[in-house]
Amino acid sequence: MLEHILTAEAAGLGIALPDTAPAAFRAYYTLLAERNAVMDLTAVTGEEQVARRHFLDSLMLTHCADLAGKRVIDVGTGAGFPGLPLKIAVPSMELTLLDAQQKRVDFLQEACAASGVQARCIHARAEEAAAELREQFDAAVSRAVARLNILCELCLPFVRPGGLFLAMKGSAAQEEADEARSAAAVLGGKIVRLETYTLPGEDIRRAVVVIRKERATPPQYPRRFARIQKKPL
Repeated sequence: MLEHILTAEAAGLGIALPDTAPAAFRAYYTLLAERNAVMDLTAVTGEEQVARRHFLDSLMLTHCADLAGKRVIDVGTGAGFPGLPLKIAVPSMELTLLDAQQKRVDFLQEACAASGVQARCIHARAEEAAAELREQFDAAVSRAVARLNILCELCLPFVRPGGLFLAMKGSAAQEEADEARSAAAVLGGKIVRLETYTLPGEDIRRAVVVIRKERATPPQYPRRFARIQKKPL
């Protein structure tokens, strides 16, 4: 079922998958289902739901930017979404998966090995990792649950001027984008558009907020997370 949903529905969405993708997604799903029983990696379970709500949803970012050959960081990746499905679909991209929990990073390393994916898996908080990885990436992606004005401060410092931050959001995307415009500007970015979509078999409206990095982020950002939470930009 998983392979059929991915190949048929990805094609219907205009997403071309390499021949290696079905087997890679199967290996990823098998490990995710096994580890989720003890690690609580995701509330979404079952082949059909994971295929659509995690894998296909992640792949919608390919409509927002050409990631082939690009350096991409997934900030707060959790169980690997959206970064790992993107790497399976676009093997030429150079992927870094960043998460603050060691147990998740351990899972990500297992998932990469199982699915035949090469990716750098880093255990660190975003505001700490930014010191070493500042403006080294063509794109940052995130499907984290924080408000967009907070995510901008956590993600934009990783992006080189001229690159993109792609933030995956739900039905409140426009509201969050309006709220985050000033934060993006302070951090060197500009919200350029929202890409909205509905997944096959779903009635939930989703969106990607596309933010272009126009200039370097001022050196005082990102701040400590407690400060970011207490006083968002």
